[in-house]
Amino acid sequence: MIPPVDLAGAGWRKSTYSNNGGNCVEVAPGFPGVMPIRDSKDPNGPALGFAAEAWTAFVAAVRGGEFGDV
Repeated sequence: MIPPVDLAGAGWRKSTYSNNGGNCVEVAPGFPGVMPIRDSKDPNGPALGFAAEAWTAFVAAVRGGEFGDV
């Protein structure tokens, strides 16, 4: 389990490829061992924290086409 992370002052950003009408996620890099993720349409809503290794594997899978054309 990932311990709670204080996201106050987090530097949220969207992918430069995000141009799909607002259906985006934002990430806040800079937290050792964890990658915070949130819905860009609800910036004051909850955020999820994924283990950094899991996020890296997910991004590699997306880039490698493992999920098809999404």
